Amino acid sequence: MQSEVKNLKERAERAKDKLAALGEDLDLSFFDSSSSDHQYLETQGLADLPQSDKERLILAGLDPDAKDRAGTYLMKDTSLVHSSSSSDDFEVLPIKSALDKYDGLPDYYWKLVAVDMDKYTAAVELDLHDGYFIRSRPGAKAIYPVQACLYMHRQNLQQNVHNIIIAEEGSELHIISGCATSSHAQSGLHAGVSEFYVKKNAKITFTMIHNWADGMHVRPRSVAHVEEGGMFMNNYICINPVASLQTYPTVHLAGKNSVARLYSILVGHPGVEMDVGGRTILKEPGCRAEIISRAITNGGDIMARGHLVGQAPGIKAHLECRGLILKGGHIRAIPELEGHVEDVDMSHEAAVGKIAQNEINYLMARGLTEDEATSTIVRGFLSIDMPGLPDKLREQIDQTVAVTDEKAM
Repeated sequence: MQSEVKNLKERAERAKDKLAALGEDLDLSFFDSSSSDHQYLETQGLADLPQSDKERLILAGLDPDAKDRAGTYLMKDTSLVHSSSSSDDFEVLPIKSALDKYDGLPDYYWKLVAVDMDKYTAAVELDLHDGYFIRSRPGAKAIYPVQACLYMHRQNLQQNVHNIIIAEEGSELHIISGCATSSHAQSGLHAGVSEFYVKKNAKITFTMIHNWADGMHVRPRSVAHVEEGGMFMNNYICINPVASLQTYPTVHLAGKNSVARLYSILVGHPGVEMDVGGRTILKEPGCRAEIISRAITNGGDIMARGHLVGQAPGIKAHLECRGLILKGGHIRAIPELEGHVEDVDMSHEAAVGKIAQNEINYLMARGLTEDEATSTIVRGFLSIDMPGLPDKLREQIDQTVAVTDEKAM
């Protein structure tokens, strides 16, 4: 085990030095990754958080009262603030505690994401602050979601997290993962690694809601592995301002009849740079995949990617990207289909345009102002049917999107 840890550190060091020399993307030396301490809070103590913090967390999907939640994880800056589970069916731990408890998690830790993928993954390994370990036990069926929030309170912080999520055989696990900054933290960097394991006939629904400040740079790196009959659904919502965002989750459908669904809702504000997409690799017969994105720009730069790889006969997959340009900016839609064998069924559609004037006129003729008509059309455009969500989780997503959409538009 010690030799494996040493190898990870060495690979991370080489990646950090190599990519720093190339000047790739952001200069990490600009950010402060030093540790900070915050008081640990019991569940009932979350309700005593400062009102300004609670308002930001609520918009990222976290309920301070933990009502209708199967578990809660809250990290503030570099410190664990709370971790608990309301049922023995679900395990919620800080990743550092899980590594100690399970002897380094040798079957899961850095097994899907390469530690030397880029300088952000390297930074997570070399200077790990914390993260969450969430696991549903075999056969457990979640009624309520686990909520996990990564909160940045300190100005110009570089927050490094590693998350591992496991749905054991025949179980169902629903997660709301919120990310947010305090009202006074206007800049920073979030580097996050997430590895998902969906066992046979299991299901994970993972909904990520971002409520960052407009000076934040966000670098999630995620990979999922899905076994036979399993299903992985990833919902990504970012409609508030952010400086830059790069995310490209990859799903390996490694078992027969496994399913992946990736949905994203994006709004690009002036000066924003978003590079968002997803890849699904269909490796076994009967696999199904869907990648759907809705993007709106009112002055930002959005690149929406999608990549489907069919490696087995009898698979079916669809990719769809639609974009609206409201007030300048631009959107690039890049759909990619890759078939390796006969008898694959893959399709894509992409469209970028503007709101039709006749639609606005129609609503204005029924008493709406031009701004109200535009907002109504935008909300309808951003609405994506996400099948299979529990009612409680769907209500939470709809409520969060409605509030943040009102502010964004």
